[in-house]
Parts: sequence; structure tokens; C-alpha cells
Amino acid sequence: MKKEFIPNLFTFANLSFGMISIMFTFNNNLRLAALMIILAALLDRYDGRIARKIGVSSELGKELDSLADLVSFGAAPAILSWQSFLINFGIIGYIITLLFPIAGAFRLARFNVTQFNNVFTGVPITVAGSVVALDNIIGLYKPHPIISTIIFIVFAYLMVSKIKIKKF
Repeated sequence: MKKEFIPNLFTFANLSFGMISIMFTFNNNLRLAALMIILAALLDRYDGRIARKIGVSSELGKELDSLADLVSFGAAPAILSWQSFLINFGIIGYIITLLFPIAGAFRLARFNVTQFNNVFTGVPITVAGSVVALDNIIGLYKPHPIISTIIFIVFAYLMVSKIKIKKF
């Protein structure tokens, strides 16, 4: 195997966990669905680092990472949240559900076309999706649909905001 493919394995594993999360949501296994998002976040933390460490960073890898992130931290948390609590809000729930992956897609596209100087503009989609997943886990034990909806909307907004966050 070429070493250029190693970081992509992490990216594809991230994407796989995002897809598995969606499948678990469809099967109403919401706790495992949320945990798959958290696992995807752990993997996402390392693909870029490994690529830089072994000297194989590429534009293709950056694009693959963004596509995987949109599934794992945009679509999967939105579908999970819709199934967990947004489904109860009727048409408004559908609209709110759509906000998250749309905001995430915008955030990722903006990141891909701007120069990165170790400062993020807007909350990274990985952080937003992970917070929503953690809130869903908490909601399984102590449901709080209004608070969860507020968290969901706030993090959708924070992804597209101009807030500056230093990379840690």
C-alpha cells in the first residue's frame, strides 16, 4: 500500500462511522448512532495530522475529508436529532433539521477556499456535530427537546458565524 493512502483510510473510516450512525438511527438505536459520531470525530482528528507527519498532504485528501465530515458531522447528527426530538415539531422540525447540514456544508466550503492560519472562522463542523451527538446521548436519559433544539440551532449558527477560534 502506498503511504499516500494511509490518511485516507482514517478519512474513509470517519465516513463509515457517519454512515453507520445514520443506519443505527434508522434502526432506532440512537445511543449507538450518537457514539458512532463521536468515534468519527476521534478518527477525524488524525487524518490530517498523519498526512502532514508523513508528508503526503494533498488537495484530494482535503476534499475527501470535507465530504466525510459533511456526512459524519452534518447529516448524521441532523438525522439523529430529527429522530430524537425534532420529529415532534412537524414541518418546523424538518426545516430546523435542514439547517444543520446546510450550515455545515457552507462552513466546510468556506474553509476549503480560504487560507488557514491556525485560526478557524466559525465553529468547526466536527465540534458542532460532536456537541449535538453528546446532547443526544444526554437526551436519551433526560429528554429536553426544547433545550436540544436550541443547542442544535445555536451550533448551526456558530458554524457559519465569523467567530474566530484558535486551533488547539
